Amino acid sequence: MSPQRPSGRLGVGIVGAGHVGPVLGAALAAAGHAIVGISAVSERSRDRADAILPGAPILPVHEIVERSELVLLAVPDDQLEALVSGLAATGAWQAGQLVVHTSPVHGLSVLDPARNAGAIPLAIHPALQFTGTTIDLVRLRDSYCAVTAPGPVLPIGQALVVEMGAEPVIVDDADRPRYAEAVETATTFSAAIVSQSVGILRDLGMPEPGRVIAPLVRSAMDRALGVADTSVGPGTIELASFDDDGPL
Repeated sequence: MSPQRPSGRLGVGIVGAGHVGPVLGAALAAAGHAIVGISAVSERSRDRADAILPGAPILPVHEIVERSELVLLAVPDDQLEALVSGLAATGAWQAGQLVVHTSPVHGLSVLDPARNAGAIPLAIHPALQFTGTTIDLVRLRDSYCAVTAPGPVLPIGQALVVEMGAEPVIVDDADRPRYAEAVETATTFSAAIVSQSVGILRDLGMPEPGRVIAPLVRSAMDRALGVADTSVGPGTIELASFDDDGPL
């Protein structure tokens, strides 16, 4: 059975104008949802918001939450818990409001302060290395998003992912730490190996070493993923790519 779609157009507020938030906001806007506002503190993040979501109001966080039917929390992992609990302390969360975080590390418990106020918690992590540019909108169409949600609202999370153009994959709340470990392993390992290889070629005096090894890295990764897909066992999470949110 295909997942149910969210009913009608939602007013979406985005907390965090880093590499992830504006891109997912633009994907939701392209699906017909309305962007009611985005928070952006630094000049760089404001520029990014203006470039990817032109015309979207830049608002304080509490005002975004107040106006939104869906609040997208795209902030660094170590800031998420304090943000959610701080907003709860001010009475900002609203009953029936969808609250979505994009962290690979956290499951649903980090959203408990919002849930206790009647909000609906969802964790949706796009398995993608974001650049914070519109090119991510194209790459999102070939990506997967890990969806964690209470059973009754899991179809909503899946539908939101489909609307953004990606493919939903369900990760149980209890499995979120292992999922995060897989994400961290893939991104850290691949970045370290590529940096080492580029450094060796640079020491040899080779111009543009990154461009030289790019086809090799891509073809090697494709082969490795192909081998991994044929040897997946019970209980293994299949992913096509992984995400490092990067600086927000």
